[in-house]
Amino acid sequence: MSIVLSALLFLMKDALFFVSYVKNQTFPQPLTYQEEQEQLKRMAAGDHHARNKLIEHNLRLVAHLVKKFENAREDQEDLISIGTIGLIKGIESYSPAKGTKLATYAARCIENEILMHLRSTKKQSKDISLQDPIGQDKEGNEISLIDILQAENEDIVEFIQLNMEIEKINQYFDVLDDREKLILIRRYGLNQTEEKTQKEIAEELNISRSYVSRIEKRALMKVFHEYYIKEN
Repeated sequence: MSIVLSALLFLMKDALFFVSYVKNQTFPQPLTYQEEQEQLKRMAAGDHHARNKLIEHNLRLVAHLVKKFENAREDQEDLISIGTIGLIKGIESYSPAKGTKLATYAARCIENEILMHLRSTKKQSKDISLQDPIGQDKEGNEISLIDILQAENEDIVEFIQLNMEIEKINQYFDVLDDREKLILIRRYGLNQTEEKTQKEIAEELNISRSYVSRIEKRALMKVFHEYYIKEN
């Protein structure tokens, strides 16, 4: 399953807000142990605000771990988005019963999400080899698939549910203008098209990458706003 397609759903809901923290390098101070435990209890009781607070106060982990892949042949904004999704998944699935600290568990989820994305990207190339490097870490050491990838089973139920949501979301593209539609379709490989980075889209449309980013965010918010109103 395309990790970037998974990113679409998360970004349209609240990851856009969290990603902005990482890109702007503005992070809330880490929670104390007591504060973290209190927020975990509240989240377990269904407190969505506590869940968001735990995510916000651990966003610096995304910034730190993305730097590890700064020499990878991959768009850094993509990795920030993917890493943020990993953090969200980590916070939502964490349990003290796991026997690890929240930051340790969340960092593992962030890194795994990035590595899964790199594997997915690698699979799309014509020549695939587990020995081929997919980039370098911060120390300049080559990272290969054989070194870092772990076999993961696809969750068939999640796959079906995700694709049903994608189909629903496409129904609300009518709220977008032609350029917004084109950018979302290109960006996330919708309608069986190839996924493209913001840089590639900018070159195709002869506009700046920052402008593509602004249009993408505006379009995502417009689509989700319409989706939220009609689905809730």
